[in-house]
Amino acid sequence: MSVPSIAVYCGSASGSNPAFAREAFALGAAIAESGARLVYGGGSLGLMGAVADGALSRNGAVTGVITKQLVGKELAHPRVADMRIVDTMHERKMQMATIADAFVSLPGGFGTLDELFEVLAWAQLKLHEKPIALLDTEGYFTGMLAFLDHAQGHGFLRLSHREYLMVQQKPDRLVRGVVERLTSSGRAVSRV
Repeated sequence: MSVPSIAVYCGSASGSNPAFAREAFALGAAIAESGARLVYGGGSLGLMGAVADGALSRNGAVTGVITKQLVGKELAHPRVADMRIVDTMHERKMQMATIADAFVSLPGGFGTLDELFEVLAWAQLKLHEKPIALLDTEGYFTGMLAFLDHAQGHGFLRLSHREYLMVQQKPDRLVRGVVERLTSSGRAVSRV
């Protein structure tokens, strides 16, 4: 079985709570320690930079996928050797989804939520069976999870679809759970 790749969606800002960056760093370190490859948006700032720094601190394998526009603004992480440069955000999302065997979302804004909901919608449509997880640092996703329960209660989500989303508060437990799902299903090298 080859090494699994875990895509992490997260903010290019650090947010208002120092715990967000601390846990992003810890997640990157846990991914590296598990032997998995980190796949992320290629940035050097905010939670993106923290998750990459965490993986790099443990000599982990890291793949960044970033647009030419962001490289032009000098936002690409200078220590990520496997940096893939694409033309558009659509290409960026597709390449990350294709490379990844699992998806994890950290706190972030519109871009992070767009990426998360896209892979959830693809799972609902049976376009993939890859694990999807949230690192719910300091209850960041509490409101969103309540909304998903609300949507389920109103008949717009089935319970089986709502259960696609693993939720964990501890980075090491989240990575362990994702890797266990990949290993038990034999899907460590599945692709979209």
